[in-house]
Amino acid sequence: MVAQFGSFDYVRETQEPLDWADLITIDLSLYSTPDGRQQLAKTLINAVREKGFFYVKNFNISQGRVDRQFHLGKRFYELPLEEKLKYVPEGLDQGKFNGYVPAGRRILDPETGLRDRVEIYNIPKFNGDFPQNHPPVIQENIGEVEEFARALHSDVLDPLLVLLAIALELPEDHFTKLHQYQVKSEDHLRYMKYSKYTEAETALLKTWVAGHTDLGSFTLLFRQPVAGLQIRYHDTGEWKWVQPQDATLTVNACDALQFLTGGYVKSTIHRVTIPPKDQQHVDRLGLLYFSRPHNDVVLAATKESPVLQREGYTQNDFEKSGNPVPTMEEWTFAKQKWQRQKGYRETVEDKTATILPGFKEQVYA
Repeated sequence: MVAQFGSFDYVRETQEPLDWADLITIDLSLYSTPDGRQQLAKTLINAVREKGFFYVKNFNISQGRVDRQFHLGKRFYELPLEEKLKYVPEGLDQGKFNGYVPAGRRILDPETGLRDRVEIYNIPKFNGDFPQNHPPVIQENIGEVEEFARALHSDVLDPLLVLLAIALELPEDHFTKLHQYQVKSEDHLRYMKYSKYTEAETALLKTWVAGHTDLGSFTLLFRQPVAGLQIRYHDTGEWKWVQPQDATLTVNACDALQFLTGGYVKSTIHRVTIPPKDQQHVDRLGLLYFSRPHNDVVLAATKESPVLQREGYTQNDFEKSGNPVPTMEEWTFAKQKWQRQKGYRETVEDKTATILPGFKEQVYA
C-alpha cells in the first residue's frame, strides 16, 4: 500500500514577520540514559509550566511516514461530501467523535450566519474497543495507519509521560500505567482540514477556532506550514504565533494533566486564527494525535507526588469545590458534547458553560 503514496507537497511557509513564540525543544535522542532522562524531565516541566507548548524532535518516525499520512488525509478530504457524510458517528450531538465531523456546526459571525469550515476525521485506538467503518481510501491503508498511531503512542507519548513522572518525583511508570495502549481510552489520530474563506468573509472573522484548551493529556501536532496556531502565554496572557519547525512535533499539555497535577501543569490555551495574507488563499491540513488516560481513571490530583506536596498542588477544581471528581470518560463526553453542539455561537453564554459541576469554561478570546 505504501507504494501508491507519493511525497506530500507542503504549502510554502509565510514570509510575513510574525511574533513567534519562543518554545523549548525536547530532544528524545537524550532519552536513552538515566542522566538524559533527568535532564529532559527538567526541560519538560519548565516547558509545561511556563508556556504549555513545546517541540519534540528525534522521535523515531521518519518524515516519509509523516508525509504519507498527510497524503492520506488529503485524499480523504477530496472525497465528495455525500461520501464523507456516510461516516458521521451516531451520537455526534452527544459528544461522540470517532469518524467524520462535518464543517458548519459553529456559527462564527452571528450577524451574517457565517459558519466554521473545519472538517475532522478521527480514528480511534486499534485495541479492539472501537470497531469503525472507514471509507476505502482509509481502509485500504489501515495497516499503515495503525502502525503510525501505535508508534506515536510508544515512541512519543510514553517517553513524555515517563519524563513527567520523573519531574514530579514519582515512579517512572506512574503515568504510563494510566495510558496503556491496550486499555480503553478515547485517544485518536486526526486528519483535520480548515478550508479557506474569501477576502470578504475573512473581514468578518476574528479567528477560525476561538481560544480553548484540549481535554486530554498531551496533543501531538505534526508540522504543517500554514500559520494559524497561536498560544497564550501563562504568565503574561500574550498571544504568540507557533512557528512550524522541520522534523518536529508541536506538543501541548491538556486538561487531564492539569487535573491530575492539581493545576501544577497548566492546560494550554490556544486558538487557530486567520493566516497571514500570503497564506489566506490556501486550505490548512492538519495531522494530530490526541492522548487521554484510560476511561476509568478518576481525575483526582496525584497526592503521592513529593513535588506537588511541597508546592501545595494537592487539589484540583473539582476537589476544591467539593464536587464529585469525574472519570476521564465522564470528562471527555461532557466536554465533547459542549464542544460539538450544533449551532454553537461565539457568545459569552456558550463560551462560559458549566461542563460538569465544579468546572466552568472561560472566555479565552
